[in-house]
Amino acid sequence: MSAYPAVSVNWEYMTMMSDLRLRNVTERDLARCFAIEQIAYAGDEAASKEKILKRIRQYPEGFIVLENDHEVIGFINCGATDRVEMADDEFKSLVGHDPKGKKIVIMSVVVHPDYQRQGMAGRLLVNFIDAMRTLGKTDLYLMCQTELIDLYARYGFVYLTESASDHGGLSWHEMRLTLLP
Repeated sequence: MSAYPAVSVNWEYMTMMSDLRLRNVTERDLARCFAIEQIAYAGDEAASKEKILKRIRQYPEGFIVLENDHEVIGFINCGATDRVEMADDEFKSLVGHDPKGKKIVIMSVVVHPDYQRQGMAGRLLVNFIDAMRTLGKTDLYLMCQTELIDLYARYGFVYLTESASDHGGLSWHEMRLTLLP
């Protein structure tokens, strides 16, 4: 029996993706998650293997992977807090993370390029949102590139502002989704 609550899966949505499975991450997924992060993100934007391992160990209930019959094809990971400072690069290393925090900061929503443009990010998001709601979280925050603003808006995220962060030498936009009961 896991020490962490099971991820709440939207089963109606899952019937559309019967060859895919959502689950919480394990340390066995580290190499594949790191490889996807390196391939899918440009340059310094990708998290290091050490950061990914720390996220796996410290907050597995906030790290969901999507896999097919052969391999992990994408994932979402996050940290929890009661005080959100989106431009805080230390939080990406979970400095200030509190698993009891009511606010979630999403760090990665990533799908391997071979599986992009097939609705996989949306499948991850729908189930991640349900899982965070089940865990009693109140808000989800993320930063994204300009071309992804519309994607996140389709799932209920609201644009907040251009971010002060220059993570990876890029400009970012902050968004929030309030989870209503």
